[in-house]
Amino acid sequence: MSILVDSATTVLVQGLGKTGSFHTETAIAYGTRVVGAVHPSRAGSVATFEGDTDHSGVAGRPDTFRVEVPVFRSVGEAKDATGATASAIYVPPPFAADAVMEAADAGIELIVCITEGIPVTDMVRVKRYLEGRSSRLVGPNCPGVITPGQCKIGIMPGYIHEPGSIGVVSRSGTLTYEAVHQLTRNGLGQSTAIGIGGDPVNGTSFLDCLALFNDDPTTEGVVMIGEIGGTAEEEAAAWIEAHMDKPVAAFVAGSTAPAGKRMGHAGAIISGGRGTAADKIAALEAAGVAMAPTPTDMGSAMMQALGR
Repeated sequence: MSILVDSATTVLVQGLGKTGSFHTETAIAYGTRVVGAVHPSRAGSVATFEGDTDHSGVAGRPDTFRVEVPVFRSVGEAKDATGATASAIYVPPPFAADAVMEAADAGIELIVCITEGIPVTDMVRVKRYLEGRSSRLVGPNCPGVITPGQCKIGIMPGYIHEPGSIGVVSRSGTLTYEAVHQLTRNGLGQSTAIGIGGDPVNGTSFLDCLALFNDDPTTEGVVMIGEIGGTAEEEAAAWIEAHMDKPVAAFVAGSTAPAGKRMGHAGAIISGGRGTAADKIAALEAAGVAMAPTPTDMGSAMMQALGR
């Protein structure tokens, strides 16, 4: 099993510009079922994707692929025509919040927003709009979601992933890739890897992902990657101590960051004496989480948590 996406997930792409087109092609090459795209000025046309199959995805597929993706004027029109269950958003920052809300209005179950640089005030509007709706947002400013060998929505390199039983959830895109690579080298495949993004206002949280992994019978353990800023890691530590039935390994980035200075993500800033790496590490250690002292130790920390 997995969480959020699997081989049955059908995907729409919102924003079929250069970036969206490139990552749509890599998703199709991986085996993702892309069933439509939304681009008002190109509505009624067909976007053709072809190339070599990515054999790190679904085994047994042909060496090459050619897929014709219909382009629609709106998400509602696309969902009615295709029955899509998920959306990948590559819309530019000024319009991305509206794209998320349009997908939610159409009843898309999973909305994965890759776009970086969405204004915080726009995301506040999105959070309020999603309240009480059935849609789940992952992101923004995230690498996306992948269930190895089944479905890839986002910008992550598929070839480093292997099917398995370790869940990964991270605020950092690059560290997600590093953790996955280390797990794979240690013979630990992944059930699902999720980049939740590092913006101060986002959709799916650590708590959401930990609960999903905890309920997934095929997830054996979880790697969690945090960073300075906010209190998400401390809240996750409290939840792990109270509810988590599976071993967790973690790394917190930003131990050497000076207070008050933005480091990378908009959410990665220490202010008012809160959000330091030391506080987060202490909270996670107190919850029984195996901590990786450096980014190169994430795979071995998971091995330690599993008792191997």
